[in-house]
Amino acid sequence: MSDRDPTVSVIMPAYNAARFIDQTIESVLQQTFTDCELLIVDDGSTDRTLEIANEYAFRDRRIQVISQANQGVSATRNHAVRLAKGNLLAFLDADDIWRPDKLAAHVEHFATNPNLVVSFARVEFISLEGSSVGQISTSRLINLKPEDFLYENPTTTMSNLIARAEVFSLVGGFAEDMSYSEDLEWLFRVMCHNRKESSPWQIEGLDRILIYYRASPSGLSASLYRMEAGWDLLIDRARAYAPEIVKKHYSLARAIHLRYLARRAFRLNLLPKVGLDFINRAIASDWRIFFREPHRTLLTLLATYGRFLLSFFK
Repeated sequence: MSDRDPTVSVIMPAYNAARFIDQTIESVLQQTFTDCELLIVDDGSTDRTLEIANEYAFRDRRIQVISQANQGVSATRNHAVRLAKGNLLAFLDADDIWRPDKLAAHVEHFATNPNLVVSFARVEFISLEGSSVGQISTSRLINLKPEDFLYENPTTTMSNLIARAEVFSLVGGFAEDMSYSEDLEWLFRVMCHNRKESSPWQIEGLDRILIYYRASPSGLSASLYRMEAGWDLLIDRARAYAPEIVKKHYSLARAIHLRYLARRAFRLNLLPKVGLDFINRAIASDWRIFFREPHRTLLTLLATYGRFLLSFFK
């Protein structure tokens, strides 16, 4: 690496990621855009994560490894943000994989849009073993508004985000007491920061697949309820700086989030009562859910109640 600062700082929090971290690091080293540094922050791992990261750092000067006692993923990312030297910060979890043109595409995206502060792209989901599961993210990419980050997560995963470093000095980092929806809370905060300006900040996606997101096999119902609690905390935070937006969109946004959890419970084959709880509360939160993506709502309702009824015949 030259003495000048890199254009991009890649931030990789890692906790007990020994199984996949070598694949993730390799996907960074294979980027066609090479003016970058890779900051790997080991968050108190008890497996070989730190050892593997150090092996790569020994072979490539662009890699810096930081080791700390376990503090959680938000604090880990914030630590790396403070150490980063690049004008652009790219986030990558230690089990996901970038396509080789990932950084090049986003650097060009920023160069052509001075109002762009966060760039993302389409995501392809892969299994734990790394094979495609036939699912690609379909979220809206352009003309995003603050409330869109209350309804769903357009960016899908932190591994999809690249942001201008200056944004963190203006809006702050990730909420360190949040372990779910912390990315949505930060993105919502960014969108609210200067929405009244004549040239407001933009969060915009590229209509191309640039990342492979490894779907987690874990599916305990407790995890879904923790996700709901994380979303509730997002709403509490959002009320502090955008009360009018939350008031207008809360009931329908909550219904859509609960519908998402019901769909997730069904896909993970959890007990029928779990999905039933989520979809019932979704409908109770706002009946307009039947008019926003009605096909998805009806399919979720039929699948959830169908599984519940079938459980009586087993």
